[in-house]
Amino acid sequence: MAKALLGYVGGSDPRVLSEMRRLQQRVQDLESELIRMQAENDALTAAAHGDSLLDSIDVSQAEPALA
Repeated sequence: MAKALLGYVGGSDPRVLSEMRRLQQRVQDLESELIRMQAENDALTAAAHGDSLLDSIDVSQAEPALA
């Protein structure tokens, strides 16, 4: 199993080599997608925690609600 993860191929079967290349490319694509999604998530988190109208309200100076 470890040899397969490291890219070891026991023979020169072109189908096995092709499948190995396809899987390695898929892993690279998924890693790239993960990095992109993490960056997007970080940007959304920063925007959500940024200055908002509610943050600018001073609760100690707020007027009581009408009863």
